[in-house]
Amino acid sequence: SLTDSPVTLKMLQNWAPRVSHYFDKEHYTYAGHQIVIQESIEHFGAVVWPGALALSQYLESNQEQFNLKDKKVLEIGAGTGLVSIVACILGAYVTATDLPEVLENLSFNISRNTQNMNTHKPEVRKLVWGEGLNEDFPVSTYHYDFILATDVVYHHTALDPLLATMVYFCKPGTVLLWANKFRFSTDYEFLEKLCNIFNTTILAEFPESNVKLLKATVREN
Repeated sequence: SLTDSPVTLKMLQNWAPRVSHYFDKEHYTYAGHQIVIQESIEHFGAVVWPGALALSQYLESNQEQFNLKDKKVLEIGAGTGLVSIVACILGAYVTATDLPEVLENLSFNISRNTQNMNTHKPEVRKLVWGEGLNEDFPVSTYHYDFILATDVVYHHTALDPLLATMVYFCKPGTVLLWANKFRFSTDYEFLEKLCNIFNTTILAEFPESNVKLLKATVREN
């Protein structure tokens, strides 16, 4: 059902360039809050990619359609934490996950941007796609209303474990929201695999940054 025409959106300049001594800090405003993100040049996961901006913007402006208040939200490949912070501001119980080497910067950004807010305290956890899911996130205990993923598909070897991770966490009733910059044939191959497994819809496209935002849900037999 990729035929429903997606909305075409322009990426809003939601970040304010600041005269700053720190070249590594970006300032954004979502849902009425200023968010300061520290990036790290050492890791892919520690830079704000366009998919994160697209999903943050979409969640902010579609709160009736996707109401995150008091919902359980898991972000996979959370990177700098921007999307998790926005979900937290919107009232969700957030678990932000990424590789061990990214967690320190991720935790720093999340705690700094949510500590004085009257919101559910977000959690930061290690998650290596496809590894130890049953042990670390047993199905009996963990059920998420939303799985968020941004720019998790690019040239890397973990695409099959990534898909397996999405399948693992997407139970009946879970909504997967995935925003990605589409550059390579591998990106479209991943999308095709996703469509073969889930009910998938393109919610929005951001043509000037080649970002598509997709919604996927489990097929009910």
